[in-house]
Formats: sequence, C-alpha cells, structure tokens
Amino acid sequence: MARSNSPTRQAGIYQRLGLRPFINAGGSYTRYGGSLMAPPVIRSMEEASGQYVSIQELQEAAGQEIAARLGAEAALVTCGCAAALTLGTAACVTGCDEEKMSRLPDTRGMKNEVILQKSHRVEYDHAVRNVGVRLIEVESRRELEAAIGSRTAMLFFLNMAQHRGRIQRKEYVEIARDAGVPCLVDAAADIPPVENLTDLIGLGFDLAAFSGGKGIRGPQSSGLLLGRKDLIRAAFLNASPNPDRIGRVSKVGKEEIAGLCKALELYLKRDHQADWRRWERQLEVIGEAFGGIPGITASHFVPVISSQVPHLAVEWDDRMLKFSKEQFMEALRRGEPRIELSPVPTEGNRLELSSWMLEPGEEIVVARRCKEVLRDLVG
Repeated sequence: MARSNSPTRQAGIYQRLGLRPFINAGGSYTRYGGSLMAPPVIRSMEEASGQYVSIQELQEAAGQEIAARLGAEAALVTCGCAAALTLGTAACVTGCDEEKMSRLPDTRGMKNEVILQKSHRVEYDHAVRNVGVRLIEVESRRELEAAIGSRTAMLFFLNMAQHRGRIQRKEYVEIARDAGVPCLVDAAADIPPVENLTDLIGLGFDLAAFSGGKGIRGPQSSGLLLGRKDLIRAAFLNASPNPDRIGRVSKVGKEEIAGLCKALELYLKRDHQADWRRWERQLEVIGEAFGGIPGITASHFVPVISSQVPHLAVEWDDRMLKFSKEQFMEALRRGEPRIELSPVPTEGNRLELSSWMLEPGEEIVVARRCKEVLRDLVG
C-alpha cells in the first residue's frame, strides 16, 4: 500500500527543515528511520494521543494482548530493542527488589555477571552493560558451565550470531535451565521470519527482545520484550513511569504502545509469502539496470539471519570498470530523488540493495537512477 510520506511524494516537514528524504533501498536501519508505518498504525497513535490514560494500566493491557497473540507468558512494550535489553537485564539482576532497583547501576552485592559467547559480543551489548553488570566471555560448553556461579545474573544470546558460536540456541537454553539462570535472546532485527516472534520463547528462552520499528513496522522508538511473567513484571518496575529507575530514561509513550499493538496485529495477519514474492520481483526490476554491462554481475541472496529477506548483490571487476562503491553510493545520494543503499561495510567492489523497505513503484525509480549513475561513471 502506497503511503503519502513516500520520498517520491510530498516531503512536508523535511522540506521545511531543508532536508532531503530518500528512497530506502538499504533496509530497516535505525539510521534510516527504521520502517514506514501503515496508515492504521498512524491512526492508532493519533487516537492514543487524544486522551489521557494510566501508563501502567495501558502497559498491562497491551502486554496481555500481545502475550496472548504470541503465546508468551507476558510482554512489555519498550522504547526500542535497546531498552528491552537494558530492562531485561535489570530484571534478572534485581528481580522485584525496589532497593536494588534504586541502586542500579551500582550492583555491588548483587548477581552482576552476564555470560555470553565471545563471538556474540556486539556494539549493541552496551545496552546490557548499562545495568552495571560485568560481561563474561566464553567459547565452549565447558567454559560456559564453569563460568556459571553465584554471581551469574543472566545468560545472553545474540540470535544473529548463532551460526558463529560453538553453542547453539537449544543447547544454550538447556544449560541455562539446568543451572537455574535466566537466558535472554537479542533478536532485534530478526523479524522476518514471523515465526521468531513465537519460536524463540517456545525454544525456552526466558526473555526475547525485538525491535518494534523494523520488520513489524511499528513506531521506530518502540521495542518488545517477551517472556516469563515474573521477569516482565520486574522489567516494568525498572522502567518508566516508575521514578528512580535505570529505565526512566527510556520512556515509552502511550502513542508508541498503541502503535506497536496495532502494527503487531497487522503484521501477524499479513500474507508473508506474497510479501516475499513482491520483494523478489522488485529486485528483478532493479537487477535489470546492471544487465548487459561487461564486468558487472548482479545476484540475489538472503542474509543468514538478520534482515532475512531478499537482497541484491552487485559486484564488478575493477580492472574493467574504474569506479568505487563509495562513488556509486554518493552519486545515488546526491541525485534526484535521493537513494540510499545498505550502509553495512562490504569487501571489495560490492554493493548491496534490498527491496523490502521500498514503496510500490519505487523499484522503477531505483533502477532508472542506477542506470543513470552507471552511464555517468562508466561512460
């Protein structure tokens, strides 16, 4: 469904601020504003903005609805996935002990160690460290079991890195369960597939954290924490609107809560196979822009886990074509309309594009602009 806020249409506030919105052929990256919300989601946020409501009551009602939809014990809407990680970690450290909550990030005398595989370290685990815990890195099952002790508050698992670690999800969960230690999985950008919303909790993770503003297409400043009822309760008590809490800085408003509830409802009803076919067709249109040029190849691929949707890889022989990927991306950025590709660094002469954030018809514009850039760079 086309939306009036497409960059190929009226730009409104951005034009007044002197900014150039763009066509997103990269993905649901935070730096690009996540994803675009459907009109019913926007209407839900507008409705929520028109009246006062108890945030605690709203969180409880929304959590019950979301948990019922996903088959989880409980759910909490958060201010992005990073907040879900912080609040989930805080819940494992403090439980519902108010004295401990008020002391964070001072964790002296508390369980304050979080264990994770070395290959699962990522810049986003700062959200875990915010609580004041110490990260303990392990590589093997033997090291993991030896590291678990009286100070262990939580085991952390990065879903996008599961293929890099020596301990896979099922085994990791079993170790945590046998030790009586809660286990949190970070699956921020791992929707789609839609099954992750239910399967990760079903696998046995005590907590699962997701972004609300990527594949689910809710407000970008929303996130979702699913899991055990006692831990979700503790996470809420560590969050806003409660005063003197580490999560007070991650305030989620009534509008974001309402918007995420509606976005999730719509997402679960979508024809995900039809979406996939549309994304592939859009990439075929874009890929044709690179056809027939000696030295260039364009091929489809699907990332292993995060952003697990169709992508297009464009590669070229720099002995035949004397331009860099930086030149190509900058030309798309400076042209009209402005187009952004994936910002993730790649090796060699390789560009990566995705279609799942494109509005219908924008693939034609992207293909045309790619042809124009190639014409200017290649001659």
